Amino acid sequence: MAEAAVLYLLSKLESFAETAVQQQREGHEEWMSLMREFERIKAFLKAADSMEECNEEVKVWVKQVREIAYEAEDLLDEYTQLSVQDHQSEGFLRMIQTSVRNRKARHRLISAMKGISPRIKSICEGQQRLFDGFSTTERGSSSTSSYEDNKWQDHRGDALLVEKSDLVGIEEPKKELVEWLVQGASQCQVISVVGMGGLGKTTLVKQVYDDPAVKKRFTARAWVTLSPSSRTDELLSDMLQQIASSITKTLPSEAETSKSSCVRMVIKDFLQERRLKYLIVLDDLWDMNKWDAVKCAIPNNNNGSRIMVTTRKSDLASASGTGCSGKVYNMKPLSSEQSHELFCRKTFKEKACPSHLEEICRQILKKCEGLPLAIVAISGVLATKDIRRIDEWELVLRSLRSEIDGNEKLKNLKQVLSLSFNDLPYYLKSCFLHLSIFPEALVVERMRIIRLWVAEGFVERKEGKTLEEVAEDYLDELLNRSLIQVAETTSDGRVKKCRVHDLLLEIIIPKARDQNYAIIDHEHRGPWPERARRLSIHKAFQIARENRSLSCLRSLFMFCVDESCVVDALSSELNLLSVLNLEHAPVSRFPGQVLNMKCLRFLSLRSSRIRTIPSSIGNLQKLETLDLKDTHVVALPVEIAKLQQLRHLLVYRYEDISYTHNKYGFKTPADIGALQSLQKLCYIEVDDERNGRNITGLGKLNQLRRLCVLKLRREDGRNLCSSIEKLTNLSSLAVYALDDQEIELHRLSSPPRLLQRIFLRGHLETLPSWIANHHGLVKLYLKMSCLRDDPLESLQNLPSLVHLELLHAYNWQTLCFKAKGFMKLKILGLDLFEELEFIQVEKEAMPCLEKLTVLRCKLLKDLPLGVEHLKMLKVLEFFDLPDELVQKLKPDKQNEDYQKVAHVPEIHYGYWREQGWDVTSIETTVEEEGSRLQSSSKRGNEPSPSPRK
Repeated sequence: MAEAAVLYLLSKLESFAETAVQQQREGHEEWMSLMREFERIKAFLKAADSMEECNEEVKVWVKQVREIAYEAEDLLDEYTQLSVQDHQSEGFLRMIQTSVRNRKARHRLISAMKGISPRIKSICEGQQRLFDGFSTTERGSSSTSSYEDNKWQDHRGDALLVEKSDLVGIEEPKKELVEWLVQGASQCQVISVVGMGGLGKTTLVKQVYDDPAVKKRFTARAWVTLSPSSRTDELLSDMLQQIASSITKTLPSEAETSKSSCVRMVIKDFLQERRLKYLIVLDDLWDMNKWDAVKCAIPNNNNGSRIMVTTRKSDLASASGTGCSGKVYNMKPLSSEQSHELFCRKTFKEKACPSHLEEICRQILKKCEGLPLAIVAISGVLATKDIRRIDEWELVLRSLRSEIDGNEKLKNLKQVLSLSFNDLPYYLKSCFLHLSIFPEALVVERMRIIRLWVAEGFVERKEGKTLEEVAEDYLDELLNRSLIQVAETTSDGRVKKCRVHDLLLEIIIPKARDQNYAIIDHEHRGPWPERARRLSIHKAFQIARENRSLSCLRSLFMFCVDESCVVDALSSELNLLSVLNLEHAPVSRFPGQVLNMKCLRFLSLRSSRIRTIPSSIGNLQKLETLDLKDTHVVALPVEIAKLQQLRHLLVYRYEDISYTHNKYGFKTPADIGALQSLQKLCYIEVDDERNGRNITGLGKLNQLRRLCVLKLRREDGRNLCSSIEKLTNLSSLAVYALDDQEIELHRLSSPPRLLQRIFLRGHLETLPSWIANHHGLVKLYLKMSCLRDDPLESLQNLPSLVHLELLHAYNWQTLCFKAKGFMKLKILGLDLFEELEFIQVEKEAMPCLEKLTVLRCKLLKDLPLGVEHLKMLKVLEFFDLPDELVQKLKPDKQNEDYQKVAHVPEIHYGYWREQGWDVTSIETTVEEEGSRLQSSSKRGNEPSPSPRK
């Protein structure tokens, strides 16, 4: 992680050098000398970072580099800040005073920087001694690779020796994988098993590999265990030896060569000539090169041969099937019942958990989140504890983080979970460590993560991409490596929210602290490191009383704190702060101290109680994200236009009452067009003549990706269309008319070609032709449209549409979805059709539909005709429909109407009452004979999911 600190510093120095030359800044030569010294160190850092886990000398050296890089960055940021103050000084006298004061400060900083130079030279000498101390085979990453491989091979060996009687929850996945191997096409198939470390991929596949039916099916078999640093020639030789051994054949003489290309030819000829039906397992595949090497060596004999791959990387799992038929099995964690069974089996030797320990055990299993390796490892610790001493068990629960770090019985768990982190490039390590700032079990919005990474400076610029798009690639890579879990997706399949496994958090939080990367303070015990970069406070306390300096902080996050804690924190010296997260903070006024944080790039006051924003907000000229969602701010000062670097402006809130989903935004600033870096603008209100005129400025925001407009007047439609046509990067558009007036969108002759999501509320009368012809559209909401013609004829052929919501869009009596229409649609909502009597679904219509919601159709007489054709339907929701229709949903084998929807796993129906929602939910299961039964029925105040529109 010293590599990340040095590279970040070098990027700042390069940027500083460009402006310093232009402005002939004092001290320029000294800073450039510093840059050259760090350039020398950079070359050795990549190897050193990977070696610090196994070499104490390297670990000390890396720490020294990291600390001096932080110190230099602090000096550079302070120095740069002085120039900002010079430019922002107003009035001649004040400018002179500021200049004199800053000149003295510059001399102090240059002097401090000169004091760093001898220390850097000393570090460079230490680098040379370290490097000379390693033999040729140890240089670079090879010594680390050897160390890691030894640990890794030990772990893989343990997984291969697990007794079947010790396994839980393995029978069903084993049965499925065995079927995939012994059945199916004669063409060679690749079967990939993917999931995070510790889920039991190796253990499962070994059970499959040793299954009698599998042994009987395949003449030649080979099991090859890989590691992140496996050599291609070694794994190919190992594979060849095993194949030959399995059929008791001696190897040809040319197999003795060490050249990978020759061994590949030998393997291919060996298998091809004998037309052997083979099974080859590649356990723990880490990179595509290894797969390509093996793939070239394996012929497609068209005799039912199979290759199995286990990997943590989902892209490898998918790519390994390219060019031949393949299947991917996603490993799932154990269920709560299976976790409890395994835990008791290992901890209490097959006995039940004592009643007085049940709550502690439940909390421990909650942390394990169904990870078999974690359950077994922690059980090994607890099995040595006295079951009569509840305090011993409570201590393990409270100190799990230190136990993972220091307990020998948990060493294997730490190694397995740490390996994925250690394999990350430096920029992804910074991003992943950053997730340690969030409280345990918190689900975090994808876009929040991306905006924070950009504000922190983690994201490197790439030609043709915005920083947010590059950050999106980073997030995808962490998801791909199974380090982050998807917690929620949008209806059109995009990742909406993420989380990190609790045990991974337990590993990265100490790493973040040890490297001064971030302090996660739950109970404010012990001193903070002097140059900590980030502080995340999860519990209120008085910083001043604790006498802890925050002057080097770059980021401050506060969760579950009271107002006095916020005041204490913000009264500290925070001149270098770039990220301030006060989401849900109990503050009623905009904190005045924030206005002095001139380096601030990210400011979130989401869900606070503030109502106004001061005009001095214009001083925060580096601000990129201003998040005021769910506050009571309804207007912004004109000075907001000074924030030329602002990329994300979120000022809106919702109010939900029954079916009413009210949205509130903010008045359109007069000079909105000045914010030309904006990518997201939500929600602007244009309900009067002045705000209507300001719409024309939207056309200047050519970086805009998402635009939401509220209270649009009919007469302003022309200006809005004119602006939208210029927004070539727009992907999401929401327009809500004032009092459901007509929306003049027919004048939009050339919509943005990247537009994917459209939300419209207001009279249209006729559907704009460009909507029906926009083939990239994936989500469409039409509400209160009052169309004269049936829109389904125009919409059913949209090739990418996956989500359609219609509310009082047209006066249907019979609504018919025709065959071959809406081929990609997954979610359909129908609401407030007062004359609708019948819904008809023709065969082969909406073949991918997974969720159907029907609300407030008071004349609807029957269940959708043809609903039985919707084979993919998973959720069916009916709210505020006639009682006679709802009765048809009652589960009963004699109820012919119910049998039409008996294939749907979830059915919800209910009514809105004065006291709230009254909802019944029916979940169905399949018995072995194939009949479906009601498994649960429940009532509550809120439907799941809510039918609010």
